Amino acid sequence: MSRIVTATAALAFFALTSLTAAVAPATAAAAPAPNALTGLSAVKHVWVVVLENENADNTFGDNSPAPYLSKTLPSMGAFIPQYFGVGHESLDNYIAMISGQAPNPSTQSDCQDYLDFAPSSPVIDGNDQAVGAGCVFPSSVGTLPGQLDAAGLTWRGYMEDMGTPCRHPALNTQDQTQKAKVGDQYAARHDPFMYFHSIIDDDPSCQAHVVDLGGLTADLGTVATTPNFSFITPNLCHDGHDSPCVDKQPGGLLSADEFLKQWVPAITDSPAFKHDGLLLVTFDEGETGGPSSATACCGEVAGPNSPLPGIDGPGGGRVGAVALSPFIAPGTTSGAAYNHYALLRSVEDIFGLDHLGMAGGASLQSFGFDVLTAAPGAPSSSGVEASGAIKPEAVSSPSARLATTGRSVPMSVWLAAVALLAALVAFRIRRSTR
Repeated sequence: MSRIVTATAALAFFALTSLTAAVAPATAAAAPAPNALTGLSAVKHVWVVVLENENADNTFGDNSPAPYLSKTLPSMGAFIPQYFGVGHESLDNYIAMISGQAPNPSTQSDCQDYLDFAPSSPVIDGNDQAVGAGCVFPSSVGTLPGQLDAAGLTWRGYMEDMGTPCRHPALNTQDQTQKAKVGDQYAARHDPFMYFHSIIDDDPSCQAHVVDLGGLTADLGTVATTPNFSFITPNLCHDGHDSPCVDKQPGGLLSADEFLKQWVPAITDSPAFKHDGLLLVTFDEGETGGPSSATACCGEVAGPNSPLPGIDGPGGGRVGAVALSPFIAPGTTSGAAYNHYALLRSVEDIFGLDHLGMAGGASLQSFGFDVLTAAPGAPSSSGVEASGAIKPEAVSSPSARLATTGRSVPMSVWLAAVALLAALVAFRIRRSTR
């Protein structure tokens, strides 16, 4: 009898330790390491939609005037509340997204005059920054489009109201697109491709790559016609910049929300997105006005040309972002901090490219499993199936933005638990027969 009890007790000890390990919270070892390319390799097509001038609290708060953006989209993908702009005003943020170049006095003032960068052959500092000032960077300054071309990958910029492809002001003249007109609300300062000689000097290539938004619909028709990287800029009304708009639309977040209702489904229903896509919706900068809208993250440092990227502070403010992908479990919330340089870094990592400019910062990390929660190799999360579907009991209200983690309990552990119960019964029998 004593041998039986001893063996049963051993099984009980195994059951207890196994069950404890199974239900214990995930340890730090399960978290993605900084700069690890966690999940990015699964993505082959990227879309970026940039809206204008809103702080995250305004956009994603409970009383947001943009319910589709603030509630519906996060419930479909990942909410990234700690996403930051890198400067003020608009243009320097757009330039950062495709080159990693930091603000200079001209780009901080939105280049009211479309001036060449000076000197034309600038010194490149240790952070891969062109030293000087101006708007249109020389061909020696690298860009994401240049990297994609060199790698044999495809890209396009889609600009609402652009009309003529590759439309920009004449060099060293006043930018006439600074103010919206009825029927023409295109703003060159929201089109970063127009600020690099390497792009605009090759006019046939520029016209093929930087086009009116109307071309997006046909391009989404097949995987073969969908660029690997797409950058989408609404017009001055639909990006939320103007309110009210010159054509009597309300503008602001109301019009931005309507724009997203039209174009997000067009992207997410496309074959390329369904296969391996990632869509990010964010803002260029927080609403300007004081240090609270010029905060920064991610160890952002000033470039050589402007001591304060945010004019009133070190950055462009917390703007928030939403990411959608087949590799993101619906209802995900990321706790990590990112900015426009980190976005560039993430795109470069997706396509196996070097890091340009400030995207090479040692303190930056690319998007990881905190965002791509359903990518191959992602750690399991409580309530998240391998397919990315959310179990009913794991769904919380969009305003809560909560995420939990845990582990499933395998059958072997349940069998061990049964052994534990048997051991307890045997122990009680032994005591009762004494």
